[in-house]
Amino acid sequence: MDRPQSKRKGDFGDAGSRKTAKMDGGNGASKGKMSLAEKMMAKMGYKSGQGLGASGEGILNPIEVKLRPQGAGVGAVSEKTQQAKSEERRAAERRGEKYEDSEDEERKSKQRRKEAIRSATGQDREGTPKGFTRPSKPKYRTAAEIEASAEGLVIPNVLKSIIDATGKEPKLLTSAAGLMSSVPTTPSAQTDEEKLAGEARREVESIVNEWNQNSAEKKALEEEEEDLEKELEMEETKIMKIEAIMEAIQGLEVTDHILPDDLPSQWERVASGLETLQVEYQDDIEEFDLSTTAVAAIAPLLQQETATWSPLDKPNHMVSYIRRLRPILGIKVSKDDEVVSNGYHGTNRSNNSKNATMYESLIHTAWLPTIRAAVTNEWDPHSPSALISLIEEWKDLLPNFIYYSIMETLIITKLSAAVQAWNPRTASKAASSSKDKHKSIDNSGAPLPHVWLFPWFPLLSSQHTDPKSSHGLLADVKRKLKVVLDTWDLSLGVFPGLSAWREVLRSELDKALIKHLLPRLALHLSTDFEVFPPDQDLSPLEHVLAWQDYFKPTVMAQLLVAEFFPKFFDTLHGWLTSEDVSYEEVGQWFTWWKAQMPSSLKDVSAMEEQWDKALQMMNLALDLGDRAKDELPKPSVAGAELAEASAGTPLRPGTPLAAAAKETPKKELAKETTFRDVVEEWCAEESLLLIPLREAHETTGLPLFRITASATGRGGAVVFLKGDVVWAQDKKDRSRWEPIGLEEKLVQKAEGK
Repeated sequence: MDRPQSKRKGDFGDAGSRKTAKMDGGNGASKGKMSLAEKMMAKMGYKSGQGLGASGEGILNPIEVKLRPQGAGVGAVSEKTQQAKSEERRAAERRGEKYEDSEDEERKSKQRRKEAIRSATGQDREGTPKGFTRPSKPKYRTAAEIEASAEGLVIPNVLKSIIDATGKEPKLLTSAAGLMSSVPTTPSAQTDEEKLAGEARREVESIVNEWNQNSAEKKALEEEEEDLEKELEMEETKIMKIEAIMEAIQGLEVTDHILPDDLPSQWERVASGLETLQVEYQDDIEEFDLSTTAVAAIAPLLQQETATWSPLDKPNHMVSYIRRLRPILGIKVSKDDEVVSNGYHGTNRSNNSKNATMYESLIHTAWLPTIRAAVTNEWDPHSPSALISLIEEWKDLLPNFIYYSIMETLIITKLSAAVQAWNPRTASKAASSSKDKHKSIDNSGAPLPHVWLFPWFPLLSSQHTDPKSSHGLLADVKRKLKVVLDTWDLSLGVFPGLSAWREVLRSELDKALIKHLLPRLALHLSTDFEVFPPDQDLSPLEHVLAWQDYFKPTVMAQLLVAEFFPKFFDTLHGWLTSEDVSYEEVGQWFTWWKAQMPSSLKDVSAMEEQWDKALQMMNLALDLGDRAKDELPKPSVAGAELAEASAGTPLRPGTPLAAAAKETPKKELAKETTFRDVVEEWCAEESLLLIPLREAHETTGLPLFRITASATGRGGAVVFLKGDVVWAQDKKDRSRWEPIGLEEKLVQKAEGK
């Protein structure tokens, strides 16, 4: 049965089409024609192939629309069109940047997450856990290779024949797997030959392993044997050294009782023997403790010497022997040949060890008592040379704590007591009664402090040598010198030794001179000096000018301007206004006075101004003639008011010169400074109070004072002043009084420490 014929659409062909087919691929315009919109955009400056805008930064292609699949949410697919991506890429290229879209970023983010998961789980890129090693493929070695790898090993031929028969070229597997072939076989399928071959292989491997182990043990034993042989040689050498040292030490034995005449020869014998030891065994001194041996060898000699030794008479006795033995005695020496940290300026120990060395113990027990007795009982602080020589000779041989003990507890104590005992007033009276104005001893015959204290300065710490220090020896001397400057008789000239003190005290002495001496010089000129031509006495002026080297020229010139020139001008004015004036005599008198002034003051401007004023006065008197008596003015001089006040009543014009000089009353001499004034000044410098107690000392009857740092006036130290010494009461035993200097110890007592 035939099927019905299906209907077909008509095939009309191109003839039935009413529209012309587009030839431009669907762009909406023929190749040679532009649409209306394109024409309008071209008129506005648009060029094909460029973006919109004057600079072409706008979009290049029309905006496209992309539909999201039905039922898909936001972010399910990439919603950015190809046109948007191309525009973003073009904009990034224009900015010089690399374009990456969100898909690239998402891809990189996924890659980073995968890498993090792999690192956390310990897998590599292929998913294999880290630390897992794949089984290595069997490595094949021939019998010759096995014998070559194990030096000295010889494989039996019977084993070689079994091993070599496994293939075309005889080989051996190093592991149990895959002995005969690479195809795995079950144990039941193995033949007897294969079993024999496996046993032979395992036996060879066992032999090789045991051979290698034995070879390693043999090598270790050989090395240990070499080390033991070297150690044995070292021990034998050490034994030989010890035997040689023992033999040398036996020759250093010293008997307990040696005649005094034999001591030098014994010293030389022992020192030479020890010197030989320290040269031959200089690297073994610490190892064999030769320092102890050396100290034991010289101990009998040192003890016997110190029993009869007079250190002040023989300061360098035994020094040469001990200095030769410094290395073996354990006296550490630095590069500059000085003892390390062995100085008064360092710490009070020679090293950081808590225990003293044998040498330190020997010096402390045998040497120090002799020195302590000599310093305490024999040494006179006014004769420093002997003890200074002793200290300088022994300084580099002494442990630091012993050197510190000698300086601080022995020498400084006696020097401080000597400074406290020095009475400047006594020295002043002694110098005033002596023909020698510059002698260096006081009335007791003792040298002045600069003679016996200066030589100690190189050996003292900065506490005692710093001019600005408020404690120590130099501080005590400064207080004493202030008393001297307040009480010194100016007619005796300069205080003996002051020039030496100036080199030490420097600016501190200059301050003391200006504060304590300069007012006295001004008062001396004001009260004791007069300008009297008939019978001129230059002594007061000479007394003042004797101190010119201790003041700057400008200071001395100001002193003369204030105290000399007012009197000079009064006399000159009175002479020029007198009836019988002789200008020739006045000129000679003026020239004579200029010649009396030191050359160091002639060029000072203040002095030149005063001389010019005198010349102007004389010239004006010549010009006035007879009218000078009534019309010559009196010049104004800087400091004239002070001069007139110090002279009492000023000279009246027309008063005869001699009568005016006699009518001038003298000011009463300044009150002498007492030791109490010095103590009060020291207390003020230390912020302490000196309070009278309205009580008297039971024995001396002297008034008692309290020196305290408390503002309430309580506590502190109870003292009395006797001469130039402060006596303080012992807090534990109130009946006991002890002398104390104006130093740190008194400050501590005042503070209740």
